Amino acid sequence: GVRDVLFLYEENRCSMTYMYEYPEYLKIKLPKKIARRYPAYELYLYGEGNYAEENKNLLLTGIPVLFLPGNAGSYKQVRSLGSIALRKAEDVDFKYHFNFFSVNFNEELVALYGGSLQRQTKFVHECIKVILKLYRDREFAPSSVAIVGHSMGGLVARALLTLKNFKPELINLLITQATPHVAPVMPLDKYLTDFYTAVNNHWILKAQDLRNLTTLSVAGGFRDYQVRSGLAFLPRLSQHDSALSVVSSAVPRAWASTDHLSIVWCKELILATIRAFFDLIDENTRQITEDPKKRMSVLSHHFVRHPAKTFEENPEAFTELTGAFTWITVKASKWTYSVYNDSDGKYFAFPLASHRKSYSHVYCENSMLDTSSWIYGCMNTNSLPCLEAADLSWRAELLPTTKVVMLKLQDYPSLSHIVIQVPPAVGNKYTLGCEFFKEDSRTVQLPVTHLFSFGLSSSKILLNSTGLLYSVQLQHFNQIYQAFKIYIESHCQSLKERKPSVYRLHIPWSHEDSIIVAKVPSLAEISAKLHIAQPHNDSSLPELNIYSSPDCQYEVSNTVLFYSCYPFILVFQIVRFHAGAFPVYIVSNILLTYGGQLSTLRSTGQCSDFSLELVRTAKPYKVEPLISIVVFLQGFNWFREIWESLSLPEVDAAVLSSQDAWFPLVSLILFLFGTGIAYWSGVFFSTSLRLFSSLWLTLIRPTVLQKDKLITPRRLCGMISLALVSWTTCGACAVLIIYLQYLVKPVPVFVTFVFLFQGSGHSKETSQNSSTHTVKAQSSVDNVPEATESPSNSTAAAEAVNSLKMHITILNLFTWIVLLSLPSLIYWLKNLRYNVRLDPDPCRSTAIILVCILEILMNSSTSEVKSSKLLKIAAKVPLPLSVAMLAFGRMHLYRVPHFVTFSLLLHVLCCIV
Repeated sequence: GVRDVLFLYEENRCSMTYMYEYPEYLKIKLPKKIARRYPAYELYLYGEGNYAEENKNLLLTGIPVLFLPGNAGSYKQVRSLGSIALRKAEDVDFKYHFNFFSVNFNEELVALYGGSLQRQTKFVHECIKVILKLYRDREFAPSSVAIVGHSMGGLVARALLTLKNFKPELINLLITQATPHVAPVMPLDKYLTDFYTAVNNHWILKAQDLRNLTTLSVAGGFRDYQVRSGLAFLPRLSQHDSALSVVSSAVPRAWASTDHLSIVWCKELILATIRAFFDLIDENTRQITEDPKKRMSVLSHHFVRHPAKTFEENPEAFTELTGAFTWITVKASKWTYSVYNDSDGKYFAFPLASHRKSYSHVYCENSMLDTSSWIYGCMNTNSLPCLEAADLSWRAELLPTTKVVMLKLQDYPSLSHIVIQVPPAVGNKYTLGCEFFKEDSRTVQLPVTHLFSFGLSSSKILLNSTGLLYSVQLQHFNQIYQAFKIYIESHCQSLKERKPSVYRLHIPWSHEDSIIVAKVPSLAEISAKLHIAQPHNDSSLPELNIYSSPDCQYEVSNTVLFYSCYPFILVFQIVRFHAGAFPVYIVSNILLTYGGQLSTLRSTGQCSDFSLELVRTAKPYKVEPLISIVVFLQGFNWFREIWESLSLPEVDAAVLSSQDAWFPLVSLILFLFGTGIAYWSGVFFSTSLRLFSSLWLTLIRPTVLQKDKLITPRRLCGMISLALVSWTTCGACAVLIIYLQYLVKPVPVFVTFVFLFQGSGHSKETSQNSSTHTVKAQSSVDNVPEATESPSNSTAAAEAVNSLKMHITILNLFTWIVLLSLPSLIYWLKNLRYNVRLDPDPCRSTAIILVCILEILMNSSTSEVKSSKLLKIAAKVPLPLSVAMLAFGRMHLYRVPHFVTFSLLLHVLCCIV
């Protein structure tokens, strides 16, 4: 599954964007008050060559565009947009041009730490006001700024509208690139999830107030494994008429999936964006148009359906067919024509009266990819030529090697002829074709692989092509957990040179099509996976459109990605959609094992092995049924009212179901993944302990550990010191320090255990037994034997073994807390020169509690816990905590340390009480 997500995707089909002159970044001087408030942030103006020199005095006359970088992004990423926009402005002699500004966010890791998102949003607001002041008293001064946001920069742009003093009219166009709009990729702290909730709720509740803002979200497709495209689709309840979400693989003239960084410099996408910018200009104001309908028309033209014509706001409905062209009537239902060095222009006219009864549709294609009109409809003309005709070229669609148009004859009752224009082609070679057909004869249904198929499952159809177009409807393909391959094999009767075939997987409920161009004959492969599931109110079917070569056969088949049963078919999509939830399931397994060890310690007086206890206690049926029951009951109003009255958060599985990101058995498979990873993490700690202990044993002769008080003045000073570190600097830093202290604690315990067996003066038989025991102990901590030798050594060794096993489990738990807190530590270290104290700090309070707990636990032993009155409670609490963790932690990873901390706190109380 990981291999599929990280490596098994299409090759990079993007071209690199190059600068023709040396790029320069002019730093904009901010007001002193703003500079002091945001010392780490800066604003720049992009320029090249003479253009950069001219703008050094900041006498700007262009259209302002502000670029916002994303997580760890650089302000210099604006250069692709700025450079191509400059070249485009040169083409129109600077009649219109754009000034591209960029914000330096100091490459902050805002996808992992949400504490600075609000600060970034406020700084962008100040930047917009500074930018607009630069144009004050200029002719055609702008009143708004267009924004392009990459990754988290797009979310910051959307968050501007949540600010109390922000005027929505300051931005009228927002383009986001690979921005996770729906939810954070890794919800590692409360500030991040709260920020998302505030932004999305505002956009849903205030949708009517945002109608003047046009938003385009471009996702990267399957190459972007950092932000899956389903997260980049704007929330469905936001304004439908002024928001558009597309995947880069469906963008006309790009047709390429991009990774998370290449979406910023992909030449094909950047060209589409800059063309759209120039088409958005109002000639009267020389700024981006204030008409929302025109903005949506332009974006749809360049990012959804391109008719292979230059954008026109109000194209002429009728066109005069003039010129000394020869008129030729074509009565056949299928027609192809090749043009090469044709010096005479021609009009081919297809009378519709003879075809209306026999056929339902007409399809035409043209391999000349210019932007001129080429297909017309004559209005009720009995004789030819017709002097005036409707321009049907606007109904066409551009594909990689051809432009096509399909018309339903019933929708055009007033047309008497379809006319194809073939202009003189000196030195050009291209082909045209038209055919009339019944829709049923060209539409084939292909059942996709069934969800519960066992073994290799596939379906096949054979298309004996006599036409130019086929549509294969994929039945029952509507959920994100479905994943299979589509193979299209073409066979041709002759070996003559043919135009390549175009295969398009069309998803009708979202703009996520994928297009493949294949030579004929060939075997093509299409990976069929969805970014978002089919909405409940949509009954349309996905289609595989085959733009074929005449006289060729096409065999279409779909095959399951795995040769095994249903749970393994899900692995690919589970990793893609739910890899971020792995830590929750891993910690849940470890927590269940920890509770089992405490229970065994209470009943037998011995602490069981981690691996054996993991197998015995980490069972999905202990946790999953209760969560499923709660999710089911939340469908009833009475239960939901009771739930809300208790101020309980919504179960994460219910939220994922509402987002169509939850599918059958996913939680079970994630739990099994968690079990496996928890097991191997235990093996890793055991192996590491053995290696460190061997090194320790060669350097230091161990002595019997002396029992000491749990709390001593020295340890108390250590607690206070680390608590101060947490409070004054960064909580994650204190957590890491106490973790490193705890990390070396089991080593002397383990060495002492080995030494007790090796150094005792027993009989030969005892020596042999102890030698055997030592080998076992060194091979695996989980298989350390119970000491049954002389009373003194045996008791000490047994206590060492039990304490060692408990320490290893606690260390395993604590490791995941450290990993989940590392992002805020990295952020703090990166910004240490600006502020010693991380504010806000998501780990501060938890870190102070953990420091106190672990300072006591690392010096504790199981002998204190055995006799505790609270052991029974401490052994039973991990099970409900594991259930709560899976219920409320899948979309809120920052809650995981809270559950673990509570369980460890009970352990500390057991050592004391």
